[in-house]
Amino acid sequence: MTRPNNLNSERVLILAPHGRDAGLARALLREADLPAVVVPDLPALVRGLDEVAGAVLITEEAMRTADLTGLSRWIGEQPAWSDMPFILLTRQGGADRSPNAARLTRILGNVSFLERPFHPTTLISVVMAALRSRRRQYEARLRLEELHAREAQLRELNATLESRVAEVVDERAIAEEAMRQSQKMEAVGQLTGGVAHDFNNLLTIIRSSVDFLRRPDLTEDRRRRYMDAVSDTVDRAAKLTGQLLAFARRQALKPETFEAGDCLRGVADMLDTVTGARIHVAVDLPDAACFIHCDRSQFETALINMAVNARDAMDGEGSLTLRLACGKRMPAIRGHAGSRSHFAAVSLTDTGTGIPREQLDRIFEPFFTTKEVGKGTGLGLSQVFGFAKQSGGDINVTSELGAGATFTLYLPEVTAPAEPADEPQTNEADTDGAGRRILVVEDNVEIGRFATQILQDLGYTPEWAANAEAALELLGVDGDGFDAVFSDVVMPGMGGIALAEALRSRLPHLSVVLTSGYSHVLAEEGSHGFELLHKPYSAEQLLRVLRRICNRPSSRSPAARDRQAQPR
Repeated sequence: MTRPNNLNSERVLILAPHGRDAGLARALLREADLPAVVVPDLPALVRGLDEVAGAVLITEEAMRTADLTGLSRWIGEQPAWSDMPFILLTRQGGADRSPNAARLTRILGNVSFLERPFHPTTLISVVMAALRSRRRQYEARLRLEELHAREAQLRELNATLESRVAEVVDERAIAEEAMRQSQKMEAVGQLTGGVAHDFNNLLTIIRSSVDFLRRPDLTEDRRRRYMDAVSDTVDRAAKLTGQLLAFARRQALKPETFEAGDCLRGVADMLDTVTGARIHVAVDLPDAACFIHCDRSQFETALINMAVNARDAMDGEGSLTLRLACGKRMPAIRGHAGSRSHFAAVSLTDTGTGIPREQLDRIFEPFFTTKEVGKGTGLGLSQVFGFAKQSGGDINVTSELGAGATFTLYLPEVTAPAEPADEPQTNEADTDGAGRRILVVEDNVEIGRFATQILQDLGYTPEWAANAEAALELLGVDGDGFDAVFSDVVMPGMGGIALAEALRSRLPHLSVVLTSGYSHVLAEEGSHGFELLHKPYSAEQLLRVLRRICNRPSSRSPAARDRQAQPR
């Protein structure tokens, strides 16, 4: 292979012997100033690879019945730095729906699936990403070649051995860092592709359902079915983003102190519906209470995700033991230092097939799964990993092939909480806004209009401010009779948290509800004691939180209390 400054090193080899795919792809790539060469068959493709190439664009049809021996040999004989990127054009939707996907993935190795028909921009984006990956490989090769040359010189310079060794060690570290960066970027590409694939599937359901809902002749039964499909798909999309944020340790948690044993017992009681009747669920709890401080909902989700993983490993039959141990020290896990502090160790032990040693370091990666296509997203254990890390703990796994596996979740143990004060009673009979004034603070025009419309339909009297500064001006010195503020978190200028803290200081009687799809401030510092409504939220969720805070007597301005006291 030639040096990366050779123009041929960036060329894309195209093998698409049927139809117009080859000509169309070459024209699109050349229009984007990307060199492309069409080859007639697989032997010609291998010869082109022997010369030099940056990426390969190939159709699934070209590989379906062809002899892949020569191509497979070339891929297997690549040097250690090389991992030729392949882009496979398919008509069956990618790896999750193509029956040949697993076989072709094993043969090609570094392969991306692109479904036809594709948008020209998508093709160019995928090809450019592949070429960028190839350039990083060339850079790593050059680093390694320079390193080998310096090592050869080192053997000839015994007089300055120590200094030369130090230099080589530094250069090796640079080369290894370049290789790690290349692998990291490839992992990002895999993650991006997985997210795009899953969201495109969800958006397909939503778009198709909306198209049918526009039909005037649709029966009420079918209309209800499509509306349920849209609602269920939104829930699945929200769960997907939640799992991704959990893995990245960027979700906004709502920590609370609770007794881990009671929670574990409650989860165990409902696991029968998750694991099935053929799996025996046992619980082993200590006599003494064990308190932890974390997001209870995410904790329960983590337990269920681990239970589902165990169920699949046991093929639906076996035993699952949930065990809680208190006052434990967290050991060193995956190269990270342990801790001598007290931790609650929550473990799930199954009698499944176990986990191969080579997979133990990968099972917490997003979208990594050993299940059949369509049987899982590969995000369940990622959520557990991210939740544990963000909560100040970790997750460990031990396994032996044929003897099951044990997942142990370590969370910081805390002292028992003080008795909670009685919550003020809210009037659940109030099912609408009763004309209460709500100030909506939202910089996005479409969401601002939609939120005010929802509040109007719920019986509230909303007003809309496009930013925090305008909201402060509307509220004035006494709150101007508003009952609550409903504010986005991420806004230009003053953000929602800064606005809420300013109102807490200036107008302590005025309740604030924050909403956000994602905020690094919320993920790192929490909600600062304010009510938080995660996007996407439903009208029922918004009604519930507003009803709760507006029914608190201490949460109304004097003008709002006077208005509430007036007879209707």
